[in-house]
Amino acid sequence: MAVTEYIIQNWALLLVLLGFAVSLISTVFLEKKVIFRMYALIAEMLLLSILVYVEFHLTGQPDISSVRSILIAVRYSATPLIIAQVIFTITKPQKWYIFVPAILLTVIDFISIPTGIVFCIDDSGAMLRGPLGLLPYIMVGIYCALLVLLMIRNSSRQSAEIIPIVYFCFAFLTGIIMPFIIGKEYAQLFCTTLAISVFVYYVFLILRVTKKDPLTGLLNRQAYYSDIANEPEEITALVSIDMNGLKIINDTEGHTAGDTAISTIANCFRRAAKRNQMVYRVGGDEFVIVCRKATEDDVIALTGRIHEHVNATRYSCSVGYSFSPDGRKSIDELLRESDANMYAEKQLYYESNNKEV
Repeated sequence: MAVTEYIIQNWALLLVLLGFAVSLISTVFLEKKVIFRMYALIAEMLLLSILVYVEFHLTGQPDISSVRSILIAVRYSATPLIIAQVIFTITKPQKWYIFVPAILLTVIDFISIPTGIVFCIDDSGAMLRGPLGLLPYIMVGIYCALLVLLMIRNSSRQSAEIIPIVYFCFAFLTGIIMPFIIGKEYAQLFCTTLAISVFVYYVFLILRVTKKDPLTGLLNRQAYYSDIANEPEEITALVSIDMNGLKIINDTEGHTAGDTAISTIANCFRRAAKRNQMVYRVGGDEFVIVCRKATEDDVIALTGRIHEHVNATRYSCSVGYSFSPDGRKSIDELLRESDANMYAEKQLYYESNNKEV
């Protein structure tokens, strides 16, 4: 009977976790360690939902208050530990010490069983908050804020990536606010809220990975074609970039050195680009930056930053741009102009260095 009741209360959660687990089996876009950590998250959320169900089932039974106290300590500790696991799984860099505050809270929660500093159970079986009763919620809030900040830092800050982060932020914010609005019963909804949030972000992550170039982490050719078709009237400039001397590096040092060279200059382009300046790798050593609502001064400043960053490495690149002040030039026309200007700069580079193109 208890098992049936648990399934009825948590059916949505079970379906989400099952769908999450099944989708992880077929994914080829994530590292194995990330997939393993996501499986661990699924198991943790399932176990927490069972623990919450058992704890609430024991409410009002003072004769087994010691067992319930242990379950409450585990529940209070599990929430920040799971959010730390989310941070450890989906953000970079991933450092083990992200778990330290949650572990310290776990120690305090279990110390509370005999001392009541975080919670206690009275003679009627009701749970009461102690002097540090808000500490678990504060810890969850800190972890949620850290998670959102890391997600924003690792994003391109474009709306396509910010919107899922805002959703994630809203979902986690409910986990902090709802217990004070609904009451402790929200604990029964927390696992479902967390599971749906993580699964939605996982879907977003997969969609984002399919748009990324695996070598450089920049947007790929397919993303370029998709993005230039989206509100092309906002595109006021294109910047074409081609690496100089890649063939020589491949021939003399090997293709691994060539990959290192491409990754290095790609990072220079990423650092040079600002808001509304999206960088794409469209070929082996060919890159395009799409500038939306940019002035010509913005584009000139961008090309200057590109040369500055690349000149600080051992590599070189040629850059050309085209500009459409009213946004009426077609993308094909902009690309032809920027490519022509880039090849003109490349010709000057090879002539000045007495090299063949």
